[in-house]
Amino acid sequence: MTNSNKYKLISGSTKMADAIFQNHTLLTVLPRFEVGLGFGEKTISKLCSDYNIDEDIFILICNIHTFDNYTPSDGELENINIKSVLKYLNESHNYYTKKRISEIEARLQSMNELSPSNHYKIINTFFCEYKLEIINHFTYEEQIVFPYIDQLINGEMPMEFHIDKYEKNHDNIDDKLNDLKSIIIKYLPEEYSPNERDERNDILRDIFLFEDDISKHTRIEEKVVVPIVKKIEQNYENK
Repeated sequence: MTNSNKYKLISGSTKMADAIFQNHTLLTVLPRFEVGLGFGEKTISKLCSDYNIDEDIFILICNIHTFDNYTPSDGELENINIKSVLKYLNESHNYYTKKRISEIEARLQSMNELSPSNHYKIINTFFCEYKLEIINHFTYEEQIVFPYIDQLINGEMPMEFHIDKYEKNHDNIDDKLNDLKSIIIKYLPEEYSPNERDERNDILRDIFLFEDDISKHTRIEEKVVVPIVKKIEQNYENK
């Protein structure tokens, strides 16, 4: 689905503060660019200049995180530096594993301490399985997919891999999160203390936010990385 006239896309002239007022989840994107709050009335162009950030990439990421129906056009993709995209994806991997996943683990541990039970053991097991799955997913990208793309950019065409393989095997890493949400929402005991209730709500909120973030991450891979790499491959094949 291409861009719609029903909304105004974020651009270089958009004030960073206004973009956050429009979509507060961009607060989770800023650390991946090593940007903190306190940017006053700066536009995104000014912010990117001050922090030496690739403006096209920053705007692309902001729009993908803000508009569910936004897909960059072929013309927009031509201006994208794929190396900058890969750098952002790597930073996202670090952000997920060191912050978001760790925070959810800490909440699960706190919930288990409030009321040790088989239910919470099951929840912990589900999340441990999910953590292993997503770390394996990130490792595959960092050790196989991203180096392959680097080789393409550097003028090589490795024959042992092709981006179609990545696209076909791009695992759905949302299934276990959906199972975990269902257990918390539907099947935990109805009797619980006020503190336990608050912990359940907090962990569920964190999981929903994390799931949404991961879905945007996947969208960047599928709608930005894959089409750009396919075009590079085609250029090699047509030589």
